[in-house]
Amino acid sequence: MISGIIGRKVGMTQLFAEDGTVTPVTVIKAGPCVVIQTKSATGADGYNAVQLGLVEDKPIRLKNVAKPQRGHFEKTGGGVPPTRVLKEIRLTGEPEAAVGDQVKADIFADGDKIEVVGKSKGRGFAGTIKRHKFARGPESHGSMNVRAPGSIGQSAYPSRVIKGTKSSGHMGDARVTIKGLTVAKVDAENNILMIRGAVPGPNGGLVVVKKS
Repeated sequence: MISGIIGRKVGMTQLFAEDGTVTPVTVIKAGPCVVIQTKSATGADGYNAVQLGLVEDKPIRLKNVAKPQRGHFEKTGGGVPPTRVLKEIRLTGEPEAAVGDQVKADIFADGDKIEVVGKSKGRGFAGTIKRHKFARGPESHGSMNVRAPGSIGQSAYPSRVIKGTKSSGHMGDARVTIKGLTVAKVDAENNILMIRGAVPGPNGGLVVVKKS
């Protein structure tokens, strides 16, 4: 059974229970997706997986696809429309789906434990306080070490900065996986998932939702 789906982050909202409890949720437009390729552990690939393509409102024409990708879509027999976004979902068992099958939000149910993979918001160049949560130095009179990172190495030995030392630099715009999330509500008719808590990335950003 396919245990994941591609989607786009819509934004955040709230769910109100009958007793007045408020639950913050992230809304994900999950799918619909189409199976582009299947891989089997008994075949040449050596592992079980399916490759999904995200079906979007504005489809892409086959003539506008680059040649290598065009050949990949033509292998499906012409029954699968080309998609801009392709993602591979690993499976624990043999893939039961066939090329051309649709994958929708109804593969999830309320209360399912999931993990979400996305790309975090890019923050540009950031200092150590913002990037690594360093503490500030003293702000009293004469202090010249308020937001400086402090010592980053030794002078005599080894006379160099150790690899991996936390420093200022490019922050965000990286692949992030959030585990332990819960599906609060599934709107199968509109392919909407409401996930309890926050999900990485900006509104409109691509995410992959997988069962834990």
